[in-house]
Amino acid sequence: MVEPHFSIQRSTRTSRATAAVALAVLAGLMAAPWWAGRADIRLLGEIYSFVALATLWNLLAGYTGLVSVGQQAYVGFGGYVLFALAMFAGVHPLVAIGVAGIAGAVIAVPIAPLLFRLQGAYFAIGTWVLAEVFRLSFAQVSVLGGGSGASLPAGVVTGIASDRFVREAMVYWTALAIAVAALAFVILLLRSRTGLALTALRDSEIASESLGIGIWRTKLIVYVSVAGLTSMTGAFIFLQKLRISPDAAFSVNDWTAYVIFIAVIGGIGTIEGPIIGTILFFLLRETLSDLGTTYLMILGSVAILVMLRAPRGVWGIIAERTGWTLVPIRRRVIFPN
Repeated sequence: MVEPHFSIQRSTRTSRATAAVALAVLAGLMAAPWWAGRADIRLLGEIYSFVALATLWNLLAGYTGLVSVGQQAYVGFGGYVLFALAMFAGVHPLVAIGVAGIAGAVIAVPIAPLLFRLQGAYFAIGTWVLAEVFRLSFAQVSVLGGGSGASLPAGVVTGIASDRFVREAMVYWTALAIAVAALAFVILLLRSRTGLALTALRDSEIASESLGIGIWRTKLIVYVSVAGLTSMTGAFIFLQKLRISPDAAFSVNDWTAYVIFIAVIGGIGTIEGPIIGTILFFLLRETLSDLGTTYLMILGSVAILVMLRAPRGVWGIIAERTGWTLVPIRRRVIFPN
């Protein structure tokens, strides 16, 4: 038998070093309740939420070609499911987050075929209309406060844990777990056969279909999975806020516009992009948020500048100049010298 004169490589020296650093950083972040203040813990939880949302949106738009401007539908849906379960069913809030994710995935199953009939800009508009339908629907639910919203009762909050430090630590670790789960899901999916199908699908649906790729099935898997994880993230967001209302839950500005901004400046179609974009977004927010509407104008200017000067985002520039691949998702054929 003739031995093959090549090998398949899925990792690089840089990616292995990155994995080691990531584990060390993760260990440090897990210990944050002991070295960070209460305000810092809350801010970190918010950062983790946006890392998850941006990573999931990037999977839809950057790898599948499904550009959604209505992901706030699942953020708000997850938040309302959490409130309903915690207030009326007596479900532990942290357990309700997982149930909200399952509910979001289930409700996305009948919605997906309707949206998949739309292409391009029509798909984007359809997702926004869907979010508005959700907003108007939940505004009619009087037991959840109707249009004015509702707050979590103190008994539900203290039911997480009687000790405040333990309670805040559990909520913090939940946020970290959601962000890690979203990143791990996207990485594992993209490294699988489905990931190869997504790349082909994004480039050309017609060519993908001619190669035997199940376009509808692949889109459905991604859309439903993203809906479920986005609903989990939304449930956590409003557990942390302790209050929910239709306008806040289904805000296109907070849960989609900012997420798109993060993906654009970080780098669409990359694993590293949403993480870098989230860090840059929060640096800008914490530095400039006191400027009022000027802050939003600066964000818009930054987004336009990046799209004009660096269409592949900040990470695209770094990767192009250094050749680094921190999280490889493609196989490389290595030939012996």
